[in-house]
Formats: sequence, C-alpha cells, structure tokens
Amino acid sequence: MTDEATGQTLDRDPVELELPVDGGTLRVLRFGTGPRTAVAAHGITASGMSFRAPARRLPSEWSLFALDLRGRGGSADTPGPYGVDAHAADLCAAAERWGGGAPVAVTGQSMGACAALRAAARRPELFDRLLLIDGGLPIPLEEGTDPDALLDASMGPILARLTRTFENDEAYVDVFRAHPALGPEWNDDIEAYVRDGITGPAGARRSSAREGPVRRDGRELITSGPAFGADLTGLAVPARLLYAPRGLTGAAPGVLSDALVAHWTARAPRLTAEAVPDCNHFTILMGPQAKTVADRLVGMV
Repeated sequence: MTDEATGQTLDRDPVELELPVDGGTLRVLRFGTGPRTAVAAHGITASGMSFRAPARRLPSEWSLFALDLRGRGGSADTPGPYGVDAHAADLCAAAERWGGGAPVAVTGQSMGACAALRAAARRPELFDRLLLIDGGLPIPLEEGTDPDALLDASMGPILARLTRTFENDEAYVDVFRAHPALGPEWNDDIEAYVRDGITGPAGARRSSAREGPVRRDGRELITSGPAFGADLTGLAVPARLLYAPRGLTGAAPGVLSDALVAHWTARAPRLTAEAVPDCNHFTILMGPQAKTVADRLVGMV
C-alpha cells in the first residue's frame, strides 16, 4: 500500500537474501524493489529487522538492504573476523553486489553507524552519502579506564540477556515489553524486530546475538576513538548524524551529548548533525521518528 500524498510504501515486508563474505554468508533483508540502493548496518545486539520502520517509509524508487552482521540474527553462525573493519567490508560487499555499479547510500545505527562510517571512509567510491543514526562518534575514554570494566558497566544487562533462555517466545518478548525505552512506545515494528531475534529449541529460546562477537565488538568501540576520529575528519562523502535526546533506558541524557556532537561537527568538514526530538536510542529508528530517518537518507544529496 502506498500513501498517495507522499509516494511512501506503508507496508513493506522484507525478502531474505544471502551475501557471500569471507568465511560464509550473511543474511540480508531487502526492503522494497526500487532501483535506488541503500545498505544498512544495525546496532551491537540487533538485526537487520531493526530497519523495518524507516524502510517502510522510503519512496517506492528505493530499496534498502539491511545486513545481519556476523554473530547476530540470521548471520549468527557466520564466523569471524568480527570488529568494525570486518563489518565495514561486509557493507562494501553489499554495495558492490546490489549497487548496480553506481554509488549507493550507506547508513547505520549505534555500532552499525561506526561500521558505516568505516566503510565510507575506506571505500568512498562505493557511496554517495552516509547517514549516522545515534552513533559513529568516538567514545571519550579517560586515561587509565579499563575497557572491559566499562563494557560490563554500560552493557551488563544486555550481555546478561544474551545468555538467558526462555520457556517460549512470549516470555522473551515480555522482557522487551517491560524495557523502559521500548515498552511505552511499543508498536508493530518493535515487535517484528524482537521476534526476529529469537532462536533456539522449544523450552530454551534465546537471543540470536552471540555474546562473544558482541563483547569483541563492544570492546573495540570503546578503545578505537582515535581511529573513528580519523574516519570522520577524512570523509570524502557527505555525512549527516541524527541523534536522540534520550538514551538506552529511555531517559535523558542521550548516548551522544550536544557537546560531543558539536566537537565533531566542528572538526569533520563533511559532517552535519540534527537532534531528533521525542525519541530514544532505539525509537529514533523503530518509532514514529523513523520517518525522519527515511526522509534524511533520501534528501541528503
């Protein structure tokens, strides 16, 4: 169904594809059938289904290819290497496979924003725009900080959930319904994303995201600030950052402070930024503000 006023596709179910990569294949969700291409990378424990909401709001001439990154979703069993370089290389492989020989848009949320940034920085010929969604900026790290301790402090409940098992799918979904950042804004897109991330046998259902790759990638996000800074300042493609005023728990402050955003927009000539109101780290992508994500992706150049 298409909104006649905007031309936007309002219900767009994905088609599952496979992307050959080093060591195996990745599951890729293709939303839409249009000739304009965007490739997308999700957050650290998420899957490509997290892009369902903005993909449904893209104009009909667009297709969005959302990867399940190694160790997550339908790519949970795809072996390493993990890390931002590997995820960026996989985004580049998707751009080459489905870009039709022309530069494509690349986007990512949270950790996926770092992967999208690295892809655009290393292979600018493949991309004509970069949209960062509540991520992609270096994390300030005080001298002497133990990155593993910081990872446990910031992601402890998330990491614990990856090792839990549940009697059935509804028990798993109920954990997310009770999440303060998701429950109050629950919708069909959030539920589709949560259910897509369930795996395991009956009586022992669990997250499809694997703890090992998540820890590996989380540690790199914490320790790679200088490298991400170099990626930002050296960008050769136009880049835009959308960031949320509320964070992982649904409350302020957001993951990216106004001061941090101002610091990097002043230093990265190709980067602009926009605070997106009335959302948190998750609902900027899976709530009503997903329309802003789709509109900015299309309208950047």
